[in-house]
Amino acid sequence: EAVGSKEATGFNTYGSVDNKQVYIYGGLDFSPTLLNRAFGMTWSVGGWLLMRFLGKLKPARVGELYKRVADEINTTFAIESTQELSFEEAMTPEIIEKYNAKTTGGKYILNPNKG
Repeated sequence: EAVGSKEATGFNTYGSVDNKQVYIYGGLDFSPTLLNRAFGMTWSVGGWLLMRFLGKLKPARVGELYKRVADEINTTFAIESTQELSFEEAMTPEIIEKYNAKTTGGKYILNPNKG
C-alpha cells in the first residue's frame, strides 16, 4: 500500500483507490490466510483457476494457447516429474497415497496413452 499511495495528495483512511488483487497458488497449507489490514481497503483475494480463465476466452484464443503449450512442451512448459502413471497405475492404493501426500517437490504425470 505504501508504494501504491506514494503519490497520494493528502490523507486517505482507506488507502489508495487502485484495486489490488492477491492470488493464492497451491493448497498444501490448510491454515487460515492472514492479511494485514494496512494493505488498504480496495483489494481482493482469490485463486487463479485455469479452466475458469480459458472459459472466458474466445475459442480461437484458446486454440492459440493450446498450440503454444504444444510447441513449447519441452522448453517453457517442461517439467521434471517423479513418475509417469497410466490410469490403471494411478488407481492403486500405494500410488494414491504417494500423489495425495501434502508435500512439495513431487509431480506425477497422468498419461492416458500409457498402457
